[in-house]
Amino acid sequence: MRLEITIGPPLLTVNQGHTVLACEPDGQIHDGTDKGLFFFDTRIMSVYDMTANGVPFKLLNAGSVYYYASRSMLTNNEVETEDGTIPPGVLGVTLSRSIDAGLHEDIDIANYGARKVRFNLEIMIRSDFADLFEVKAGRIVRRGRVVTEWDDTSGTLHTAYANGAFHRAIVVRASRSDSPCSYANGRLTFEVEIERGRSWHTCLEYALVDGERRFESPKDCYAHGDATRLGQDLEAWRAAVLKLTTSNEEFYRFYSQSIDDLASLRLPIEGTDHLRFVPAAGVPWFVALFGRDSLITAMQTSLVYPAFARGALEVLGELQATERDDYRDAEPGKIPHEMRYGELAFLKKVPHTPYYGTADATPLYVVTLHLAWRSTGDRGLLERHLATAERCLAWIDDYGDRDGDGFQEYQTRSPVGYENQGWKDAGDAVMDVDGAPVRGPKALCELQGYVFDAWRRMAEIYDHLGFDEKASRLRDKAEALQRSFDDAFWDEEGGFYAYCLDGEKKKILTVASNPGHLLWSGIAPKAKAARVVERLMRPDMWSGWGIRTLSADHPSFNPHSYQNGSIWPHDNGLIAIGFKRYGFDAEAARIARDVSGANSYFMLHQMPELYAGLSREGASFPVQYPGANVPQAWAAGSVFALLQSIIGFQPHGDEGVLYLDPWLPPWLPDLTLRDLRVGDQTFDIRIQGVNGDANVDVLRGDPSRIRRRSFALASERLSNGPGGGRQSGEL
Repeated sequence: MRLEITIGPPLLTVNQGHTVLACEPDGQIHDGTDKGLFFFDTRIMSVYDMTANGVPFKLLNAGSVYYYASRSMLTNNEVETEDGTIPPGVLGVTLSRSIDAGLHEDIDIANYGARKVRFNLEIMIRSDFADLFEVKAGRIVRRGRVVTEWDDTSGTLHTAYANGAFHRAIVVRASRSDSPCSYANGRLTFEVEIERGRSWHTCLEYALVDGERRFESPKDCYAHGDATRLGQDLEAWRAAVLKLTTSNEEFYRFYSQSIDDLASLRLPIEGTDHLRFVPAAGVPWFVALFGRDSLITAMQTSLVYPAFARGALEVLGELQATERDDYRDAEPGKIPHEMRYGELAFLKKVPHTPYYGTADATPLYVVTLHLAWRSTGDRGLLERHLATAERCLAWIDDYGDRDGDGFQEYQTRSPVGYENQGWKDAGDAVMDVDGAPVRGPKALCELQGYVFDAWRRMAEIYDHLGFDEKASRLRDKAEALQRSFDDAFWDEEGGFYAYCLDGEKKKILTVASNPGHLLWSGIAPKAKAARVVERLMRPDMWSGWGIRTLSADHPSFNPHSYQNGSIWPHDNGLIAIGFKRYGFDAEAARIARDVSGANSYFMLHQMPELYAGLSREGASFPVQYPGANVPQAWAAGSVFALLQSIIGFQPHGDEGVLYLDPWLPPWLPDLTLRDLRVGDQTFDIRIQGVNGDANVDVLRGDPSRIRRRSFALASERLSNGPGGGRQSGEL
C-alpha cells in the first residue's frame, strides 16, 4: 500500500457564477500577489489582512467544504495587550466564507484560555479594481478613480471605482456582531472581549456592484450552508445527473468529484432555473464563456446529463458573428472563443467582447448539436438551432478555408489576436521539427477532422429533417475531404499524420498529440489507425500518466510547459474515444487507467487543467502545472469521456435506444450506472467484465431499448447514411 501523496498548490478558492475568491489557505490575500476577490473579471478586493492587535493568526487547517463555501481554522500567535499577554494557541478562530454573487463571511473566536481576553480584531481590506488580464500577467496599470466612504451609523464601508462609464464597487457591512465595528487607518476594527470558555461572532456581508446592478451577499451564516439556495441547487444537480458506483474507489472518486466540479462552473442563464446554464471554462482565470471549452464539455457530458449542451448551444448561437470585424477576428457565421466583462474589454483595449479567435469552435458547434440531439431525442433542438448550424457550414466554406484548397486554415487579422487558434492556443504551441515557429496560415490536422465530422453529422441531421439532397451533398464533401486530407497530411516514412500544413502547404512533421483527434473525428482510414495508435503509445508520447502534448524527442519539449510536453486530461479523453472508435479497446482503457491514476494524487481528487509530462517511473507521482485552473470544465469532463470510451456509449435518443460496446479492463471490473437518460428512456444498468468481454444487466428500464453494437459501426452509419450501418441485436 502506497503512502498517500496529495498534490496541489496552497490555494483556497470558492466561486459561484462570475464571482471567485482565490486566497491563501488562512483566508488572507497578500499585497502584490495574483490572489483576490474577482467579480466579472475585476479584482474587487486585492488585500485582506486579519490580525489581533496587529499580530497575524496561525493556520491550523483549511478547505473548501462546498464549491461555494470554505472554512479556515486558525489560532493565535502570542499577542501583547494592555491586560497582559495572550499565550499562543489560546484562541480558536474560524473564518468561514460563502459566495452567491456576493460574499458572506463569518468570524468566530473561542477563548480556551484560563482568563478573559481583550484585544482589537483588525481587518484591512484594499481594492485595486485591476482587470483580470493584468492581474494574471502581473502588469497592473492604474486607471480611473477609487473613492472609499465609511458610514458609522450603518457600519458600512463603500469602496467604488469609476473610469468613464465603467463602474465597480464593493460594499462591506458588519452584521450580527457581538461588538460594534469602526473604521480607521484603512482597517475595520472590533473591540473583542471574550470571557473564558465563551466565544465571539461577527458577520461581514460583501455586496458587489457592476454599474447599476448590485449583487447582495448570502444572508445565511456558514452553518446553514447545505440548506441555502446553492446547497439545494447542488443537491438537485446531483439528483439529476448519472450516478456511478464501482469497486474501483479511485475511479469512483474521480467521477464523483468531477460531478461537483461541473456544478461549480455553471454560469447561470438569466430567466432560467439552476439546471439551465453554460459552463465556465475554469477557476480562477477562466470564469467566463468559452466557445471551444463549453462545446467539448457538453460533448463529454452527454452521458452524464444529456441536457447539458442546451445552454452552450443557445448562448453561443446568440453570439454567433454576423459581420466581419478584424479587431475581434470575427467573420459571419463564426462561433466565439471567449467573452469578458472587465474594464479592458469595456474600454475595447482587448477584443474579448466577445473575441472570435478560434478556428475549431464553429465546426464543433455542429458536432455538439448532433450529439445533443442524439442524446436527448429532441427534434425541437435541431429546429431551433438549424439556422445557426447552417451559418456555421457557410463559415467553414467561406472563411475557414482561406485559400480555397479544401482545408481549414487560420491566421489572425487582429493586431492583438491569437497567433494560434486551435485548442493548443499558446503562442509557442505550433512549431516545426527544429523548434522554429510555423508560419501561417496554419492548417492544423485536427481542424480537418472536425469539419469532416461536422459534415457527416449535419448530413444525418438533414436526413432526419427530410433534406435528402443537402445530406447527400455533405456526405460527398466529407468523402472528398477524407481523401484529400490523407494525401496531404499522411507521412508514410514516419507512419503518422503531419501536425499541420504551413502557409506554403509544407507538411509540419512535429510529433504531437493532435493526430489522436483524427481518430476521435473518424477522418483517418482504418488502414492508418493502428499506426497512429502505435505512434502515440511509444515512450516519447506516452508518459504513463497519459499522452503528452508533444514528443519528448522534440527540441522544444518541456514537461513543465503549458502545451509543449505537458499532459491535458481532456486531450487524453478525446484520444481514448478515438482509440475505441477504431477497435483499440485495451489502449483506450490504458489511457483511462493512467489519467485516473494521476487524478488520485491531486488535492480533493480535483483534476487540474493540465499536469507535467514527466515519465511514470518507480515511486514517481504527477506534478501539477503551477498556473493550472482547478476546477476546470473539460478537465473535469475528461472522466466522462473516458467512461464513454470504456462502455462504447452510442445514444439514439430519437429512437429511444442506447447502443453499447463495453470492454472493461481488469482494473475496472464492474460499473453500475443509475439514472442513465437517453431520449425519453431512463435506465439503471450493471456492467461486469468477464474474460475480456462484458455482461450488461438492465436493472431498470426496458431491456429491449439497450443493444450491443460495435462502436465503429456508429461511424460507418454517419458515412453511409440511413440504413448504412448494421444493426445489432438486443442484449
